[in-house]
Amino acid sequence: MSAVDQAKKATWMSILGNALLAIIKGLSGIFGNSYALIADAIESTADIFSSMMVLFGIHYSTRPPDRNHPYGHGRAEPLITFVVVGFLVASAVVIAFESIENIQQPHALPKPFTLWVLAGIIVSKELFYRFVRRKSHETNSSSLKADAWHHRSDAITSLAAFIGISVALIMGPGYESADDWAALLASLVILYNAFLIFRPALGEIMDEQVYGELVNRIRDFSVQVSGVLGTEKCHIRKSGMKFHVDLHVIVNGHMTVLEGHAIAHRLKDHLLLELPVLADVLIHIEPAAADV
Repeated sequence: MSAVDQAKKATWMSILGNALLAIIKGLSGIFGNSYALIADAIESTADIFSSMMVLFGIHYSTRPPDRNHPYGHGRAEPLITFVVVGFLVASAVVIAFESIENIQQPHALPKPFTLWVLAGIIVSKELFYRFVRRKSHETNSSSLKADAWHHRSDAITSLAAFIGISVALIMGPGYESADDWAALLASLVILYNAFLIFRPALGEIMDEQVYGELVNRIRDFSVQVSGVLGTEKCHIRKSGMKFHVDLHVIVNGHMTVLEGHAIAHRLKDHLLLELPVLADVLIHIEPAAADV
């Protein structure tokens, strides 16, 4: 299965999982007198739409290069990630506002069965997070990574709700708002997670050089090619799930242009074969220092 297919499959699982959990949370929150669960349901509903945006971004970013987009359409991925962050921020604001409203109003204690619901949600969301996160690493998808953090933030908000409801049930009347305070705390956690998602996506848009491990692998594979004496500059830009490389290599300064051209082609073919994550490699030939 290709990286694109893996990413799409993981995203569809997120959509279906969030839809089911949103229903469970919403009904449990309404019948169990728990606003923290209702807040969780709101976030899961927002997650459905953000996962749909991720699915669109993955599909669009894999379109091949064309006349107006010679580097392809991969930058759609971090742009979609910004939209996902927007969903996270919006859901955090709604949850915080409603929590403050509920703290100021008296209401009934949450029902004990909500704890069992939350326990199941915490476990399932953490499992979803680990699955989607692993797929984001395997496919180099920034938007899929953002989707994974949605699941982790959901697990955290559910954990906060579990603690809040437990406090309310143990302490009894007068502590009904512990549930709402938990939802308010969860909204702050969501905002923090939104920043963690936003920062690397911004770096991707700005061509931040954070691919040291890949650079080392490119250098190691380069010197395996006959005629390549070493490497100099190696700049990488991420586009979707692939990487574009600008590489300066050192060769014997006395060889002909034709020989240098042949080395560059052999090197490019070798790198694309050994490193499937590369979309293209632009090679600049440098003469060895002693030969200048």
